[in-house]
Amino acid sequence: MNRPLDLDTAEAFRTERLVDVLIPTRNRPAELAVTLAGLAAQEGVPGFGVVVSDQSDGDPAYAHPAAATMVRALRHRGHPVLLTRRLPRRGLAEHRAYLLAASAARYVLSLDDDVWLEPGALHRLVTAIGELGCGFVGNGVHGLSYTDDRRPETHGHYEEWIGRPTPERIRPGTPEWDRARIHSAANLLHVTGELALPPGAWRAYKISWIGGCVLYDRAKLVDSGGFDFWRKVQEKHQGEDVAAQLSVLARHGGAGILPSGAYHLESPTTVTERDVEAWEVVLADEDTPQPA
Repeated sequence: MNRPLDLDTAEAFRTERLVDVLIPTRNRPAELAVTLAGLAAQEGVPGFGVVVSDQSDGDPAYAHPAAATMVRALRHRGHPVLLTRRLPRRGLAEHRAYLLAASAARYVLSLDDDVWLEPGALHRLVTAIGELGCGFVGNGVHGLSYTDDRRPETHGHYEEWIGRPTPERIRPGTPEWDRARIHSAANLLHVTGELALPPGAWRAYKISWIGGCVLYDRAKLVDSGGFDFWRKVQEKHQGEDVAAQLSVLARHGGAGILPSGAYHLESPTTVTERDVEAWEVVLADEDTPQPA
């Protein structure tokens, strides 16, 4: 029988580690188990922490035996795991802000609950952000059911950084905004194959935003406002990750990293009410002229 989990405490968890992984989840016990299994197989980043914050309608997803086993596997391998519930729900941005506040690590990986990371992915991201010194790096997620669906018209949006990323102010309607097209389907997988990188090599490329797997320099994310804009947007929103990344890009720069070790589970979304794009609200506020 699966015994009750030790949830840990926020006070005991919040210490100055190199990396914490922040996972918001709702109604996805199977997907969460797969996501945690990917983390449990990571090497090269000893002692990283994991925070799982659940907003399920019923029992928390981490209570499912498969997910609970992966929590125990992570702890057995030396990774602190904090299990929390954040109810009532106040929207995606508020949930992200809550997770961010739970960490005191140098870097925080914002990881969705439907993404599997291949072994070595976290180490590559940590190496990249350390060398690049920017606000965040990310892995665009592959949809493997699209492996045979080649879209060469999107490949032109791939452009590598030469040297360290520099701050960029990116807005809709610009060529820079269209960079996000490279992250649809399996486009990034196809671009990576064409590059034929030698083992261990990676490349940083220009982005507008990345969903699902983003490693932030926590201090730079906080300096850019984090997810505190949640108070300005109504509860039924999406695009909170876009809003945060645009702010970090403008101050500290950011990059996508190839090869990506992030794979989307392609499960149905649990965000079914999306009345507002959070980034539209944030950009409208930032771009409104202030009184003299």
